[in-house]
Order: sequence, then C-alpha cells, then structure tokens
Amino acid sequence: MSGFYFVKSTEEDFYTKTLNGHRKVNFQSLGNMIRTRTIRPNTKSFGKRRRLSTTMIHRNYLKTYRPQGLIFQTDAKPDYVLPFDLVLLSDVKDIVVHYYRIKNKLHEYYGHKLIPGFGRFVFKSFDAMMRDFSSPGKAWNAVNRFRISNGYERLPKQKHRLVEYNEVIFHKPIKVTPIAVFGYRKEAKKIADRYGLPHFVSAREFYRKVQRSG
Repeated sequence: MSGFYFVKSTEEDFYTKTLNGHRKVNFQSLGNMIRTRTIRPNTKSFGKRRRLSTTMIHRNYLKTYRPQGLIFQTDAKPDYVLPFDLVLLSDVKDIVVHYYRIKNKLHEYYGHKLIPGFGRFVFKSFDAMMRDFSSPGKAWNAVNRFRISNGYERLPKQKHRLVEYNEVIFHKPIKVTPIAVFGYRKEAKKIADRYGLPHFVSAREFYRKVQRSG
C-alpha cells in the first residue's frame, strides 16, 4: 500500500492518548513516531480490541480526525476499513463531536458497545469500502438509515464531520515512512523542521500539492 498516503492524528500537544483506568494519558509522541518509524495501537473503545486508527487521504476524504499529526506511507495491510468514525456505529445515543465535553468521563463514553449489524460497514480494504461508499454523502445516508432502523434518532447535521474522514484500522504496530507533518500551530512547523520533514497546514493542502506535482 506504499502508493497511498495515510494520516495519524495527534492531539494539540502532538501526542496520541490512551486510557489508564479512568484517566486519559500520553501514549506516543509525534517525534517518537518519526524517530522510530513506527506507530503503535493506542485506542480501545466500544468493545473492540486495542487498535491504531488512521485515515487514508483520498480526493473525497480530505478531512482528518484532528487538525495535526503525521502524514506517512506504509506497506502494512489494514485489518479493516470504515467509511467514517467508528463512534457512529456505537449504541451511544448522544454522540459527541467535541472532546472537551466528555474528557472527564471517557471511560464511560468508550465503554459503550457497537450496534448489532455494524459489520455491514466494515471492509477488508480501502478499495472495497470505496465501491460502496465513494463519498461521505453516501456514508452519511447509509449510517443514518442503519441507526434509525435500530431505534436511534437521525443524526443531526452537526455530526456530519464524523463521516468526512475514513478510518483505516491496524491491530499491530506498523512500520511507516514519514512523509510530512501537518498542523496549523507553530509547533507543527518546528517539529517538521527538527526532523527534516515538509510541513503543511492541513492534510488537504498536502494532497493538493501532491496532485499538482503528479
């Protein structure tokens, strides 16, 4: 899969996080990902095993989970691919987009389970996912039908950003080739300079430059 570009989003302090009991703690820094050329699984939620959630950049999927992180390539094959954030398949009635609203009760929020039948949105490859959900619009309509058919209310428009990026999931640490650092904060540019990588304000900006140069 080395011809594709992926993103691993980090939080504002350029760390991925994990849960230690009821507390959210630092897990892996952006600098460590670049130095070791390895990204490790950090997320465990909704009854799924610990996983590494990344995003594949595509002309129809140019948003990212967070506005900063690492753009990379890898030869690792994903364990599965989703057309949107996994939270949309959970039995959470009030799905939260903004982290600050749940930061003190993450263990409760992530303790929910996935709605039976969620497997219809799980694919073995990005190409397979794109055959059914080539755009966020198709994914949005389908996941709303799925949730309504299972007794949940239609998602409000404010949740639409959760279908604007896909999730490519790995269960094991993956070896990566760092390509660029993205983020609008000054620290993103400093990290890129420190490791001799290009810097972009966003993944969208990176993708557009790649398209122009291609």
